[in-house]
Amino acid sequence: MNINAYLNFDGRCAAAIKFYEEALGAKVLFKQTWGESPMAKDMPPQMQGHIMHATLAIGEGTLMCADSPPEQYKKPAGIALSVQAKDKAEGERIFNALAKGGTVTMPYSETFWSPGFGMCTDSFGIPWMVNAAGNPS
Repeated sequence: MNINAYLNFDGRCAAAIKFYEEALGAKVLFKQTWGESPMAKDMPPQMQGHIMHATLAIGEGTLMCADSPPEQYKKPAGIALSVQAKDKAEGERIFNALAKGGTVTMPYSETFWSPGFGMCTDSFGIPWMVNAAGNPS
């Protein structure tokens, strides 16, 4: 069994995909707009170019995402995506990339459980926790 995160965006999914390609090395496995989908005739004109569904490979994981119709979008709350980096340096690079243009909740630093941990919300409103493998010094 696998559990995958599915992110809903407020019309900025295509920009988020590009951001995750750069910040996390994401690879697009599938991407389709509402206008390209069998549901095109049921969607308003302003939704036609927005993402109906995309699947991204990130490391060994899968992240799925879409643009919600405006009346259905809800800002993420009570969740965070967690990234496990191989070491402190990789964690810091990932954290800084995700935090760019967003909000840092907890700066990336050593904790009692990790040589590097930080929390941020990216510029698309998605909360992240970045944790580095290894022992603190």
